[in-house]
Amino acid sequence: MASTPMDLDLPENSSPANGTPTTSLNITRTLGSGLASTSAVTDVIANYRPTKLFKRDGIKDGPPQPHILSLDYDDPGELLMTSESDETIQIYKTREGRHDKQLLSKKYGVKLAKFTHNSSSIIYASTKQNDAMRYLTTHDNVFIRYFEGHEGAVTCLAMHPGSDDFISCSKDNTVRLWNGGTKNMTGLLYLNTPYLAAWDPSGQIFAVGSPSSGTVLLYDHRNFDKAPFAEFDIVEACGPIDASHTLRGWTKLEFANDGRTLLLGTKGGGHYLLDSFNGSLKAYLRKPDGRSGSRLAAGEEAMMNGGPTGTNVEGSGDCCFTQDGRYVVGGTRKGVVVWDTLGQTQEKILDPTYVLEDSREAAVVAFNPRFNFFATADQDLVFWVPDPHA
Repeated sequence: MASTPMDLDLPENSSPANGTPTTSLNITRTLGSGLASTSAVTDVIANYRPTKLFKRDGIKDGPPQPHILSLDYDDPGELLMTSESDETIQIYKTREGRHDKQLLSKKYGVKLAKFTHNSSSIIYASTKQNDAMRYLTTHDNVFIRYFEGHEGAVTCLAMHPGSDDFISCSKDNTVRLWNGGTKNMTGLLYLNTPYLAAWDPSGQIFAVGSPSSGTVLLYDHRNFDKAPFAEFDIVEACGPIDASHTLRGWTKLEFANDGRTLLLGTKGGGHYLLDSFNGSLKAYLRKPDGRSGSRLAAGEEAMMNGGPTGTNVEGSGDCCFTQDGRYVVGGTRKGVVVWDTLGQTQEKILDPTYVLEDSREAAVVAFNPRFNFFATADQDLVFWVPDPHA
C-alpha cells in the first residue's frame, strides 16, 4: 500500500493505540475527557485539508485500479476500514496515518463492511455466490458465522449504536434484524424497496427508507413487528423544493447525534435534511455544481446509471454528519463541501458554508466518531485533518 505524504503530514507524539513512538497525523480528539488536546468541531471545520493519500500497490500492469465501495470506523476511532471492488478489505490506523492490514474475500466478494463494537470483528455483505452476510475476525481472518436468508443483493447494513444488533436491507424487499451472537434473524419486515436503514442514537428507534414509495418509516425497536409509529412522505415534504429525487436515487440515511434531525442523501442536486419528529423539511442542502453523484444509489441497477464504468459502482454514501451533529459534509467531483445546519436558509435552501478543495472526487465520505478527522475516497483514499497553521 503506497501512501503519499501531503501538506499536513507532520510527526507528532506516540500513538495511544500501541504505546510506541511513531509518525502520526496531527489529529485532535473531540470527545472524551482527560485529553491534553481538544478542539470543538466549529473551531476547525473550515480548516480541513487533504493530508495523506493512499494508492494501491502492484496494479500497474494488472487489473484496473479498484474502487472503494465503503468506509467505516471502529468505535474508538482508531481504525478505518474500506471494502473495495477487487474483493479486498483494507484497514488503516487513523492516528498513525498508515495502512495496517489487508483481508481477502475472493470467494464471496465484499461490500458495506462494518465494524462491530469489537474492533477486531467485522460484518460485511457478499457480492457473489449468495446474498449472505459474513461475520469475520480480522486478527486471524476467520469467519465466526454467516447470516443467511436474503434472496436479493444487500443494499444497506446498519449497526446498533450500543449492542450487537444490526439491520440489513435488500433488493428482495425485506428488512431483517439480527444479533451478532446467533445466525438466526431476530426480526423480518416485508416492505417495498426498503433500501436504506439507520438507527437513532439511543438505539430504540430505527428508520427505513423506501425510494420507490417516497417514504421514510420509523419503527420502535422493541415493537418492530407492529406498524411504524411514523411515516414521512418525502414527496410531500421535499417535492416543492426538488422533486427529481423524491422517488429515486437515495444514497444515505443517517440520524444526527441528538436524534432530532434525519439526513437523506440523494444523487440529485442536493440532500434533504428532515425533522425526525414530524418529517418536515428543515433544509435542502444544495450542491454547488448541482450534479449527480457518480455512484449507484442504494438498490439502483448498474444499467440504470449509464455513463462510464466508474458510475456503475456501489457506494456507502457521499454525505454524513460531523460528530457534533451540526454540520453535514458532502462529497463533490473535486473535494468536499460543508453545510452548517444552523445556517440561515432562503426558502429552506441551504448552500455550503465552506468549500474544501481537492483534485480528487469524494465519492464516499465518512467522519471519525471520536477525532477531528474524516476520510474520502473514490479509487484512492484521502485522509483529512485540520491545518494546525490555519
